[in-house]
Amino acid sequence: MNIAVVGTGYVGLVTGTCFAETGNQVICVDINEEKIKSLKNGKVPIFEPGLELLFERNTKEGRLHFTTNLKEAVDTAQIIFLALPTPPGADGHADLSYIMGVARDLSEIITDYKVIVDKSTVPVTTAEKVTAVLAEKLPKKMFDVVSNPEFLREGVAVDDFMKPDRVVIGTKSEKARKVMKLLYEPFVRQGNPIYFMDERSAEMTKYAANAYLAARISFMNEIANLCEKVGANVDSVRIGMGSDNRIGKRFLFPGIGYGGSCFPKDVQALAKTASDYSYDFKILKSVMKVNAIQKTTLGKKIRKHYKNELAGKTFAVWGLAFKPNTDDIREAPALVIIDELLEAGAKVNAFDPEAMKNVKAIYGDRVNFCSNIYATLENADCLLVLTEWSEFRTPDFAKVLAALKDNLIFDGRNVYDLDRMKELGFQYVSVGRPRVKVKSKLQ
Repeated sequence: MNIAVVGTGYVGLVTGTCFAETGNQVICVDINEEKIKSLKNGKVPIFEPGLELLFERNTKEGRLHFTTNLKEAVDTAQIIFLALPTPPGADGHADLSYIMGVARDLSEIITDYKVIVDKSTVPVTTAEKVTAVLAEKLPKKMFDVVSNPEFLREGVAVDDFMKPDRVVIGTKSEKARKVMKLLYEPFVRQGNPIYFMDERSAEMTKYAANAYLAARISFMNEIANLCEKVGANVDSVRIGMGSDNRIGKRFLFPGIGYGGSCFPKDVQALAKTASDYSYDFKILKSVMKVNAIQKTTLGKKIRKHYKNELAGKTFAVWGLAFKPNTDDIREAPALVIIDELLEAGAKVNAFDPEAMKNVKAIYGDRVNFCSNIYATLENADCLLVLTEWSEFRTPDFAKVLAALKDNLIFDGRNVYDLDRMKELGFQYVSVGRPRVKVKSKLQ
């Protein structure tokens, strides 16, 4: 099939590349001339495991193309994916201006039947709004608007796309249904389902899924905080809960809050949708409140340990991205903690395998960006683990212990085993677990 993908952000680039991988001819469109020039030169602007390999293969084989010319992409396309930003507006609603702007442009250039697919995360009734814009200048027989939400997890997005748990397609058009079924059949050969439903239900499915996962995370963070109060170990609680097949094991790991491009804005947007329909979605309001508070909990522990005297202290920070295997720092809890430290007059030595360039654009020389994990330890009073990258799991602990001024680790991701930390001689503070108390190097 011939496919146009409008937007070369995270979702658009993964979508276009993966469709090309199954033999389709794909042309990706973006108004950013520098970005398109870079893509044509073979440079992938985001870090996503496995994406660069597929990108190189499909550009080399002539299946994946890039342009700034929307008409050029649309003229030959049977299917047009809208993978455009939907950032939260000032009032919390998803901003649909990019999608509606492209819909108006499409209404001027479409000359034959097209399936137009909302791939972006969009509020309920967006498909109808796009349809209305197109219908101002096009007869209805010239197009169908479909909702096809993405369920990509940053860090494993290529696998999620190539081997989806399910594909959700919202359309009441039999013609569009046949086209979309044919497109996605190569991705569900192992029997995973394609669910067809109406457009509003498909739009709601994406928001409901992300909001529920965010709620699980916030619930476990609340449980972890209570465990600290009552002297329980959240690891044991998590294992005991997760063994119940009604609950399952995933998204039960406590930490310093969720971040990224999806959960924060999607929870907020769903809450705003509820408000528009005069429904008080109390759980979602609590989820957002809990997450905002959770991002500050490790900072509170740090301030308590140092009796609010952080000025002049140096903190080694391992991890800046909101999660491992991505360079995405949107809503990253690490940035909240760094802000608190800098505001208190502390110094920060930071390392992240992929996200340092993005963070440096925010902080500049206010943060000392280091070449590796051990370089962060120079003159550092203690270590903060803020993202659970694999390379942080088994460092040379003897080297860490020797380099730090104090044998103190604050772990916001529960990366290390409590007994192991005690054996190694670390004071160790984590989330929802007993504090490991050993003699300080400073005593």
